[in-house]
Amino acid sequence: MGVRTELVHQQVAGSIPGVGNFVSFKRLDLNVEECCLMNGSDDRTAIVWQDEGRENLHKMSLAELRSQCSSVAFALNAAGFQKGDAVAISMPMTVQSVVIYLGVVLAGCVVVSIPDSLPAHQIATRLKISDAKATFTQDVILRGAKVLPLYSRVAEACCPKVIVVPANGVYTSVTLRDCDLAYGDFLQKVGDGVPAKERCDVYQAASLPVGAFCNILFSSGTTGEPKAIPWTHATPIKAAADAWAHQDVRSGDVISWPTNLGWMMGPWLIYAALLNKATIALFNGSPLHSSFGRFVQETGVTMLGLIPSIVKGWKNTGCIDQVDWSKIRCFSSSGEPSNASDYLWLMAKGHYAPVIEYCGGTEIGGAYITGSLVQSQALASFSTPAMGCRFVILMADQYAHQDENQPAIGECALFPRILGSSSCLLNAKHYDVYFKDMPLVNGMILRRHGDEIESTAGGYYRAHGRVDDTMNLGGIKVSSVEIERTCNASHTDVVETAAIGISPADGGPEKLVIVAVLRDGFVADVEDLKLAFTAALRTKMSPFFKVNDVVLAPSLPRTPSNKVMRRIIRDQYSMRRLETASRGLLNIGS
Repeated sequence: MGVRTELVHQQVAGSIPGVGNFVSFKRLDLNVEECCLMNGSDDRTAIVWQDEGRENLHKMSLAELRSQCSSVAFALNAAGFQKGDAVAISMPMTVQSVVIYLGVVLAGCVVVSIPDSLPAHQIATRLKISDAKATFTQDVILRGAKVLPLYSRVAEACCPKVIVVPANGVYTSVTLRDCDLAYGDFLQKVGDGVPAKERCDVYQAASLPVGAFCNILFSSGTTGEPKAIPWTHATPIKAAADAWAHQDVRSGDVISWPTNLGWMMGPWLIYAALLNKATIALFNGSPLHSSFGRFVQETGVTMLGLIPSIVKGWKNTGCIDQVDWSKIRCFSSSGEPSNASDYLWLMAKGHYAPVIEYCGGTEIGGAYITGSLVQSQALASFSTPAMGCRFVILMADQYAHQDENQPAIGECALFPRILGSSSCLLNAKHYDVYFKDMPLVNGMILRRHGDEIESTAGGYYRAHGRVDDTMNLGGIKVSSVEIERTCNASHTDVVETAAIGISPADGGPEKLVIVAVLRDGFVADVEDLKLAFTAALRTKMSPFFKVNDVVLAPSLPRTPSNKVMRRIIRDQYSMRRLETASRGLLNIGS
């Protein structure tokens, strides 16, 4: 399916009965990248960055950023790309990837965000769904002393054209296919061979309807195929508004958030900073070492975003014990449920700057529930719906709990009118995914989200992970089906598996548990299975995934239509952890 600008409103949320009419924005033109690149004085610092293993800090002014993004846009036009063409980016979040991202959208094209950690077959799936005409990538990824392949994976995914940025900033270290280009050569192919530097420095931004696509991101679906979620030029406004209202991002701030353009927090960081006249702080390397802590200190970061797994790593290793983070006004946390004791420890490192919890989704371009600097906060808790959002907690039989003074726990469902939220999917029916079979409240059909939320008597909220067949692992939302398919193929004596995410009793990131059914008569060592499953997941899905427990079962509970009942498995596993007896469906393996 081609991704053309004209296909903006094939599935409009306003056409859903009971949802109400939305403003379609068809008559309002906007290029959000122009808003980013023309926002503030030319000499203000737009990006500050440092490469791991090097001491020098580098800065780029807004004028320099605008010039470099213009060069990318000019080169895309010279290469024949048109408005609405999909152009993928699969590379670490460096200053160059940010320049490319902004340049692609400036030219009226659509960025396809692909995490740089994915194997070739998953990259290929995303390229096919989005109909990407080209991919920007790096030759390799440099992580300390390690050199990890990247271009080879993108090339294996059969992208028609790959533009390759050298990781060392000088020359590409791999041999390219005949159809591919080094990044420097790409920039030189502007207007009959005239170098970009001899042209007008500033590209005239492509004028587009505000509802036109600017970015396609992917979120795991329960069927195993990732959902292709388009962002429009209105979605970045949602991201920037959240940052202004809840993380208090203001002109002159410095924002750092270790992330990747393949996940929504990468684009979020760009827009949260540039649309609010703040500076993006990028560290090209691992955030788990002391060098990252010094980078935050030396660049004067005022808002530091993270996921709970990073904080736990800092706490366990002590790598940031000696840093001075006195300029941080607030931390922000997303991606996983938080641990209160870890975050109290983190606050102490920032002179007790608060942690603003932030929970949302790719399909809404930001948060639906968050914290705020104008309210009292509780550790590892949320205090308010995000600005412009409303939600209810669905109880038994989809009863919508709306009494804020009474505690409750259940599935969170959103009221549908959210600025910048998705109104279509490229490879699924938007209505079926988000609205089908949802209850009607106050005359509107609620929007499905899938998080389990608890409201407390004190007026706060806590997150308890996913209620559907997806989970968050290290901040990455992934479907149980994808994990199970990989584990089933990793061992000849495994008949079937069920993958579930378990939240620790004291809070924090979900742990991956695999329930395995073995062939008759086979006796397996669960530690061997754990190693086999982990190795397969890291090879086929993500190098960051880890199986925390393996459980053996004679069979899996199923519905009359033969669907695996993972919620029952989660409940029984949690109960088994509380009991010492071994009875019922599961036999705890480790």
